[in-house]
Amino acid sequence: MPSTQTKGQRQTGFKLKEPSRYNVIMHNDDKTTMDFVVMVLQRIFHKSADDAEIVMLKIHNEGAAVVGTYYKDIAETKVRLTHSLARQNGFPLLLTIEEDQ
Repeated sequence: MPSTQTKGQRQTGFKLKEPSRYNVIMHNDDKTTMDFVVMVLQRIFHKSADDAEIVMLKIHNEGAAVVGTYYKDIAETKVRLTHSLARQNGFPLLLTIEEDQ
């Protein structure tokens, strides 16, 4: 069978791997207001008002929830933006990142 390689091409034997994705987890605390959490979920994580309310209640009731799954650099940026906004408003809101399984 003839090769489909053209002159100058060589087969490397490498397979491209899809980049890992990471879950952004928002944690409950006793200081951050529910309204602030809903606002962050809408502005930074692009949730609808209804979805933001549902996720906020899950965080409140269960202690934490995944608020989005992104490539690592995007996940880290969203965490940094959220932490910065929370600190500016006097809230200790905590988000963490873990690799999606």
